[in-house]
Amino acid sequence: MRQEEDLWFLPGPIEEEPDYLPPGPWAEPPETSVIDDWAKAEGTHAALLAKVAGRLGALDDRLLRGPEGWRHRLALIEAADLSWFAGDRVSSDRLVLWVSMRLSGAQDDPNSLARIGWAVRRLTGGPGPKDDLAAFLDRRDPENIEDSAERLEDRVGGWLDVMAAAERLHPITRACMGFHLWSFAGLGQQGDRIEAAVTAARVAASDGRGAIFAPLAMGGAGGLRASGLPLERLARWLDGMNSAVLASARHLDSVEAWAALAENVTSQLSGRTPTVLRAIFTEWPLVSAPMAQSLSGASRAAVQRNLAWMESHGLIQEVTGNGRFRMWRACH
Repeated sequence: MRQEEDLWFLPGPIEEEPDYLPPGPWAEPPETSVIDDWAKAEGTHAALLAKVAGRLGALDDRLLRGPEGWRHRLALIEAADLSWFAGDRVSSDRLVLWVSMRLSGAQDDPNSLARIGWAVRRLTGGPGPKDDLAAFLDRRDPENIEDSAERLEDRVGGWLDVMAAAERLHPITRACMGFHLWSFAGLGQQGDRIEAAVTAARVAASDGRGAIFAPLAMGGAGGLRASGLPLERLARWLDGMNSAVLASARHLDSVEAWAALAENVTSQLSGRTPTVLRAIFTEWPLVSAPMAQSLSGASRAAVQRNLAWMESHGLIQEVTGNGRFRMWRACH
């Protein structure tokens, strides 16, 4: 039997061979590896997270016991504030007219109104993003999509997979993570900042029964600023949500006080129109006469008469200063 050293024609052991090949690509970390960074951020900010979660829980309980109009009112205010954050800058009066009666002016961008109208619908109810994100976004792949194009279903699935893997995180933390991963998942397009914020608002309130969404932009949208590491982003998110929830609670305080005052002052009036108008002013931040007529079902004369009476008794205030298309708000 020949010795191994005599087998000169065989290659040597692989570890003795010089490596002249260029280094191959590094294996990319799994998409879910980012969750660890957010888990560490959550642990660091546990005290602030507990405070914000407690305040959101109090708002949830209050909305559960309050009139339905409160949710709608907060959704309109939040959507208008988000429009300024995203650069659409839809004013409250234009938004109210669009949502209530589909009225728009020549100066209004129909795409902006459609985006903010979508935000109001998603902030006021319906299935959440977890059930069917594509349906939640009102988006579908075009029929003529190229075979090489990445389909919405795949992008949505990637984002949902990461969110599902982060199930152990608090919903508020998951909402922040999902918001900041939105563009990385390939879900961004024109208006994507509003989509990301509305989706995150619904995720943050997913455990609630009264609050359909968690306020993010009311009183400022600093928590939505995208910069820094997860530790910094979560801190801003919690500070911003804390301010927004407090602003929502204060707003409901004033609306509740106004409703009690209005009920007392209008008790001397007969008919159903005063009662209906009180409910409308509770549900809508701004109200026009055609809006009130459409929403109440009352005659134009009855609406105008009651609006004039309420204004003369200091319950409502005209805010537009125009002879036509006048709008009123409750005097909180």
